[in-house]
Formats: sequence, C-alpha cells, structure tokens
Amino acid sequence: MNRTPLIGLDFDNTLISYDQLFFTCALEDGLIPASLSADKMAVRDHLRESGREDVWTRLQGEVYGVRIMEAPVFPGAFETLAALQRDGFSTCLVSHKTRVPYLGEGHDLRLAASNWLEGHGFFDEQGLGWTPDQVFFESTKAEKVARIVSLGCTHFVDDLSEVLEMLPDTITRVLFSPSGRPDIGGDWLVLREWTQLPELLR
Repeated sequence: MNRTPLIGLDFDNTLISYDQLFFTCALEDGLIPASLSADKMAVRDHLRESGREDVWTRLQGEVYGVRIMEAPVFPGAFETLAALQRDGFSTCLVSHKTRVPYLGEGHDLRLAASNWLEGHGFFDEQGLGWTPDQVFFESTKAEKVARIVSLGCTHFVDDLSEVLEMLPDTITRVLFSPSGRPDIGGDWLVLREWTQLPELLR
C-alpha cells in the first residue's frame, strides 16, 4: 500500500530567508561595511575573518530571536506548499533549533519561530491550516533526523547537505540551494526556487 506523501521541511534558511535581516542588523550595529553583500554567509565570513566569532554568535541570537519577525518567507514557499497540500501532500516542519542562544540575551528561539509561523499564516485556516503538532524543534541534528524518520516523512527539504546525508535513502531528499552555489555531492534532488518543487516531486 502506498503511503500518503508527507513532505518534511526545515525552517532556518529553507522556509525563512535571513539574508537581508542579517545584513541590516550587522550594519545597524556597526559590524560590517555598507559595501558588503546583503547575504548571511557574507556577514558570517566577514566577522569570522576578523576574529569576531562571539559577535557572530550573538548576532544569530538577535536575528533568530527578537528580530525574527522582520525576516520574510522565501519567495514562492507559502504558495507552493498550499498547492501541494491541495494536491494531497501532507506537510510538517522539523527544525534543529536550541531553545535559547548560545550567547547573548536568553530569547526563546523556538517560541520566536512559532510566532513567526503564526504571523505569516502557517496556522491560519485561510492559510496553510497547520496545527502545532505538525511543528517540531529538536536540540541536535541526530534528534532531528530521528524525528523525521519517526514521522514517516516520504520527502525532506533542507538547505544543509549534512542533514540530508544523515537521512535514510528511503526518504526523497531535496537540497534547497537558492544561491546557486556548487552542489555538495549526494543522491538528492536540488531545488533552486520553491516554485520548482511540484515538478521535482512528480
């Protein structure tokens, strides 16, 4: 008997786009030059190369916590998921996310992420109609993988190849790579933009 298809989704840098917000916060704090690319990795690399790893860690806490509502949904993600649900796919979210930042103020990062989902219509009956039991935050990557398997996900979309490598090959693995960066080898599909997902799943 065929299983009802269940698409599992990562959260950070997969559903939610942080590039502009990282740039904005870092610029406001005087951490980067205005000429730097408005890209999360560019901000990270700039701070690391200047020996400011702790500053980068604190900045992540700010962006993922108190400033998260300023980050947008990746273009096309919401509409694509709505269309897939209408076509009979079920969806869930499984994220590797600690409850509080490693450094800086003790914002509840899981609550912040849940509030972001609510604020962007994921729980709205007129939106995606999700319920809280479709959303899971795990403390380690291993726990994230165990959750994906236990839920019976038939597909999983993530921006991190290292997570996909940990999944069994019975799950259709999809690497979300919007930047067009070189793909790290692996037996998975590559998603450049969300509107391509229905075609990839056919």
